[in-house]
Amino acid sequence: LLVMNFTPPTAGKEAMLTLSEVHTLLHEFGHSLHGLLTQTRYSSMSGTNVERDFVELPSQFMENYLLQPEVVTELLSKHYQTGEPLPAKLLHKAIQATQYPVGYSTIRQVIFGKLDMAYHTLAEGESLPDDLYTYERETLRGTILRDRELDPQHPKHIVATAFSHIFAGGYAAGYYGYKWSEMLATDAFERFSEEGIFSPTVAADFRHQILERGDELDPMELYVRFRGRKPTLTAMLKRDGITPGN
Repeated sequence: LLVMNFTPPTAGKEAMLTLSEVHTLLHEFGHSLHGLLTQTRYSSMSGTNVERDFVELPSQFMENYLLQPEVVTELLSKHYQTGEPLPAKLLHKAIQATQYPVGYSTIRQVIFGKLDMAYHTLAEGESLPDDLYTYERETLRGTILRDRELDPQHPKHIVATAFSHIFAGGYAAGYYGYKWSEMLATDAFERFSEEGIFSPTVAADFRHQILERGDELDPMELYVRFRGRKPTLTAMLKRDGITPGN
C-alpha cells in the first residue's frame, strides 16, 4: 500500500495532482513493484532488500514514463470534466522543462553524497566537529554556487539535521548510489525506447531479471542479463539534454 501526501480535493472538486505528485507516485510505485513481484524464497532478500546502490533502479525507472507522450496522453492525463487529453503543445513544453533544473539537481545529489561520506568516514572514535556549519561548508567547497557564510544575515542551515535519508533511512555512506541508480534506470529504459515502451518481451525481461530476483545475485549480473551489456551514461546524458539526442 502506498501512503502519499497528495494535494487533497477541494469542496465540489476532485483532487488535481501536480506533475511533481505524479512523478512521486510513479517513483514509489516502482518500489512497490519490486516488492510485489518478487519470487525470492526469503523476504530478507526480496524487493528493496537489495544492495543500496541498486535499490533505486526500479523506482527511478518508472519515472521515465512521465516523459513519454503516449503514456501521458493515454494513461495518465485526462481533463477531469471533458476527458480530453493534455494538449500536445503543452505536454511538449512540460517535457522540455524537465531539463531546465538538471544542473541544479545533479549538483544537489553530489552535495548530499559528499556530506554523507564526510560524516560516515570520520575516524573511529573521532568526535563530530563543534561547528557543524563550518564543517559542512568546508566539505562542500567547490560544489556550491555562492559562499554565503560571509553574509551575517543569512541563516546558518545545517543540512545533516534534516537529511533523514542517511541517518534514519538506511543510506548511511551509500547515498552516492542514488545517482548511480538513476544512471541504471535511464540506461534500462533505453531498451524500452529501442524495442517499444509497451513491449511485452522487454517488460517480461525486466520483471524476471530485475524485479523478481531481489538480492539473489549480484546486481550487475542481473542488470547485464536484462540489458545484454553493462550500463553507460549515454542515455542519462541524452535525457537531461547534456548531449544531443532528445
